[in-house]
Amino acid sequence: MQVFKRHSLRKISLSSEDDTRTRILKSALHLFAQKGFEGTTTKELAHTAQVAEGTLFRHFPNKKAILIEIATKGWIEILTDLLTELSEMASYKAVAQVMRRRMLHMRENADLMRVCFLEAQFHPELRDHIQSEVITKMTDVAEAFFETAMDRGIYRRMNPKIVAQVFLGMFAIAGFSNNTIIDPNSSLKQLKEMAEGFADIFLNGVLTKEEK
Repeated sequence: MQVFKRHSLRKISLSSEDDTRTRILKSALHLFAQKGFEGTTTKELAHTAQVAEGTLFRHFPNKKAILIEIATKGWIEILTDLLTELSEMASYKAVAQVMRRRMLHMRENADLMRVCFLEAQFHPELRDHIQSEVITKMTDVAEAFFETAMDRGIYRRMNPKIVAQVFLGMFAIAGFSNNTIIDPNSSLKQLKEMAEGFADIFLNGVLTKEEK
């Protein structure tokens, strides 16, 4: 009975720690997006997350570690969802549907995009971490997907890694360029047209058939 009780208490404690960590990350994302990384103090962050400042540093060694985890986890979730949708496509040509759904979700990730785009310019270690822990790994997954499509004769034979890099690059640029490529006030129709345009260029290029 005592063993069961200790085990249950440990599970509750771990769950509580996870909730605290998640609350810190969500609060930091909101503050970094609104005030910038440098403009946000750890005291303000702790207050917003409703934790003591000491608790903040028990979970993270410093404020920079919070920034890096926000960006890394956020992009892993976004790109994992994207690649999962790709793998479940009914047709290898249904890229437009995937892109459209992903772009509609971009608005939900506006804070993440803003933080990544702005802070990556000033923190090389953030760029490097996203590249090594997110982009490189996700490119490997996408490469396998496109290589399978080529083996099945759906896509023409070329370097699948380059195809994967181009595809993920188009998607990432659309997200990072929230105020240039995609207007934040775009209608659903405009987002649909943008997604279909991206997919068309990816699948068919830009040259006319005569020029090809």
